[in-house]
Amino acid sequence: MANFNLVSPRFMLVGGGSVREVAAVLEKFALSRPLVVTDPYMVASGLLRRCLDPLEEAGVRAGVFSDTVPEPTDTVIEAGVAALRAGDYDCLIGFGGGSPIDTAKAMSILATGAAPMRDYKVPHQADHALLPIIAIPTTAGTGSEATRFTVITDSARDEKMLISGLGALPLAAIVDYELTFSVPPRTTADTGVDSLTHALEAFVSRRANPFSDAQALAAMALIGANLRTAFHQPANAAAREAMMLGAMQAGIAFTNASVALVHGMSRPIGAHFHVPHGLSNAMLLPAVTRFGLESAPARYAEAARRIGFAAPGDDDATACDRLATGLDALNAELGVPSPRRFGIDAGVWEARLEVMAEQALASGSPANNPRVPDKAEIVALYRAVYAANA
Repeated sequence: MANFNLVSPRFMLVGGGSVREVAAVLEKFALSRPLVVTDPYMVASGLLRRCLDPLEEAGVRAGVFSDTVPEPTDTVIEAGVAALRAGDYDCLIGFGGGSPIDTAKAMSILATGAAPMRDYKVPHQADHALLPIIAIPTTAGTGSEATRFTVITDSARDEKMLISGLGALPLAAIVDYELTFSVPPRTTADTGVDSLTHALEAFVSRRANPFSDAQALAAMALIGANLRTAFHQPANAAAREAMMLGAMQAGIAFTNASVALVHGMSRPIGAHFHVPHGLSNAMLLPAVTRFGLESAPARYAEAARRIGFAAPGDDDATACDRLATGLDALNAELGVPSPRRFGIDAGVWEARLEVMAEQALASGSPANNPRVPDKAEIVALYRAVYAANA
């Protein structure tokens, strides 16, 4: 067996109501001056108080930067760094969905120097950060609380930049499923398929290892059994708890095995057309999975069995077929639109395909796919995805 690297946060607190222990988590690491990075909705909805109140009760005065946006941009990161430098902070708390957590990560990396954000994108290894990150997710999907990645859009170039390194790895995470009860069904669906994609891609990745496999398989079983319930029954605590745990395990899996072609192709869709990340993953997942099936049939078949699309006794060919049709059916049930039905103009889509394919390849993620595509194959996949369900 070849050597492999493993990374994860130093401390993870998991369970309902665990956000109430945020001050105790800071105390474990002798931290006491946090800047909370969040978004306007968390402030307006009052959900941010779930984090701020226990801090205040413990005598911890926190600053708040709430100007994050759904698909983080380099300009927002620069504004966050200005806020960070304006105060006397010793850590960052990312509170919200993947965007606030990704923003906090990028802020801490960018604050180490004077270079622009684009200088930190892969293949650069962003192993250094100014301050530690405590991640508190409020959606069950991105897994950002457990990963060494952040994705930031270069505003000038319409490019979603993958930034990877130990500087993006949170010091600690608080994973409280009770924070997800108010998440609307569309977000539940999109983040749920995002986490399923993390687990599936980690499992079939060319960089998979026994540790990431164990996490990916566990995540696929939890997500496959609970995503539909969480979508249709938002108040179902058992389903919400299972989805939160599955998303975290999927995050651990892909931070140790990397994602693949779905994510490589998804980022340009988000950058050029402002499609939420989880939704663009969902749009791509069935077609990209079909593209790779013959290159790793045993892996895809086992994934189908764990998700619940195939029976334990199904042979690999049958299981692979059921994986592909199962993903189509899941998208239909969750109301996932094609890019065309999302409202993207056909001419604009076609005009961007070449540059999107180039950006996908430049991210490095497609090279992890069981079947590694060339530029022409990525363009063909984009065309097929646009025409899906036409």
